[in-house]
Amino acid sequence: MDNQQFTYGTIAVIGLGYVGLPLALALSSKYKVIGFDIDASRIEQLKTGHDHTLQSTALEIQEARQLVFTNELSTLKNCSVFIVTVPTPVDGQKKPDLRPLLKASEMVGSILKSGDLVIYESTVYPGCTEEDCVPVLEKASGLKFNTDFYCGYSPERINPGDKINTLTKIIKVTSGSTPEIANKVDALYASIITAGTHKAPSIKVAEASKSIENAQRDINISFVNELALIFDRMNIDTQDVLAAAATKWNFLPFKPGLVGGHCIGVDPYYLAHKATSLGYDPQVILSGRHVNDQMSLFVTNKVVQLLSTNKINSKGAKVLLLGVTFKENCPDSRNSKVFEIYHLLKEQGLEVFAFDPFANAAEVLEKHQINLINKLSTYDAIVLTVAHDFFKSLDYASLKATSQTVIYDTKAFLDKSIITARL
Repeated sequence: MDNQQFTYGTIAVIGLGYVGLPLALALSSKYKVIGFDIDASRIEQLKTGHDHTLQSTALEIQEARQLVFTNELSTLKNCSVFIVTVPTPVDGQKKPDLRPLLKASEMVGSILKSGDLVIYESTVYPGCTEEDCVPVLEKASGLKFNTDFYCGYSPERINPGDKINTLTKIIKVTSGSTPEIANKVDALYASIITAGTHKAPSIKVAEASKSIENAQRDINISFVNELALIFDRMNIDTQDVLAAAATKWNFLPFKPGLVGGHCIGVDPYYLAHKATSLGYDPQVILSGRHVNDQMSLFVTNKVVQLLSTNKINSKGAKVLLLGVTFKENCPDSRNSKVFEIYHLLKEQGLEVFAFDPFANAAEVLEKHQINLINKLSTYDAIVLTVAHDFFKSLDYASLKATSQTVIYDTKAFLDKSIITARL
């Protein structure tokens, strides 16, 4: 880090979800911070110390003496640094949906002052900050970029539900719109990130680094998912194959499974969108997406096949899905592929039940029209869709309607002796 001293004044964190809240808490250990979210109910929850994302504890929130929460934009007018951490999803056509990001930029722009700094953490395609967000900031503020105000980009690397690789323990990529601003952004994060920082040479480089992190993981998972599709036709256990292959020192230990969430299942589309806009038709990136998007249908058909093999009529069969979130031990259900499996099974005439001790039942009902159950019964098929630790303690024998009940493990999580098959 360059030996420069910077002042930051009061810092505003825009968006208090899985990324924004941990960041606001960490920054408040060194600076005055205002956490802003347009969701008034979220603000009220945080004021009582409750975080439904389970990223932060009540004690951590209550002990953050320099942090205040608000949904009133006017409260931020005296801030000099604005960090935007709003979601960047895709729409129904798998195109980038920049509406939350641009709306946040418009709000910040309306209170932007000369000398202010706006840092984006939301995952975007290379060029988005300067080409899409900056014009909105300029229009809303009447100020000129890199003359009156400045920008930085530092991609978030939060791993929801991970209590080991937390914000301060992950190296932070930083960047700024001028060399001095790059130093200022880097120094800000270096003051709270114990793992250190990596200052990228430009905002575009920092944006691109985030894009390829998740695209690379998506492609690697798609490879083993394709293997699973092939080995299933050969009646070979994919997990056994991977265990054997992993004995070689340079084998990459990826496993097949459902690919959802707010990053891996979304970010490759951002990179592909930018490539297409520049006249390049991406092949590898979208091929990985194509394979991974097939897995919900594969799991659905596999459950029906296993029922048939066990001489259980799939029409009206009772199926239990264990878990609906996109990953284990976490309440985040964004872009979870389990919902697709639920509806696909219902379309094939099965009676489907979903149980998840982590998921927000009201949110699942509102967004997916699925009533989560809170009491277990007996079933013709049990599908382990999320590897919550809680599911290790279930008595699977008591959940079986008959000795022929199918237990299908999509996460290779359960003891092999109790399952019918695994992905």
